[in-house]
Amino acid sequence: MRSLKSIHIIGVIFTIVVGTLLHFVWEWSGQSNLTAIFSAVNESTWEHLKLLFFPFITFAIIEYFLYGNETTCFFSVKVCAVLLGMLTIVTVFYTYTGILGKNYFPLDILTFLLGVIVSYLYSYYHLYTSPSSCSVYSEVLAIFTLLLFIIAFSIFSFSPPSLGIFQQP
Repeated sequence: MRSLKSIHIIGVIFTIVVGTLLHFVWEWSGQSNLTAIFSAVNESTWEHLKLLFFPFITFAIIEYFLYGNETTCFFSVKVCAVLLGMLTIVTVFYTYTGILGKNYFPLDILTFLLGVIVSYLYSYYHLYTSPSSCSVYSEVLAIFTLLLFIIAFSIFSFSPPSLGIFQQP
């Protein structure tokens, strides 16, 4: 089996490539309701979080079958990692647009890349350099959190609230 470091590097590449493609999948599909659940349907920050979330979780499922079933706290670490990456995207985007007064496409791309890298660095650090033990409850909570985000992405793609994160910049 490849090293955990190699797997995480492959995960970064996978997430960047698939996340980039997901930016266009909804349009390519003829605006299919099914693809709206996991791909961006507009330019809002919320919709762009899908570009990290779904590829990261897809790769995490692959990782689970490679080594995760033998790892304590696998789901807890992965959920914390993807949430941290999404928080990074939101924080960096709103910070730089607040300072500069508007968003810039190259900075948006860098923000996405930073979110991906933060997610995988957190995952690697917590799975490799500081493995910890956790209760079955934290693993259940992690899976429940994943399901909540999938439901939220599904609902808010079709009926977004009137909050800034759901509005196009």
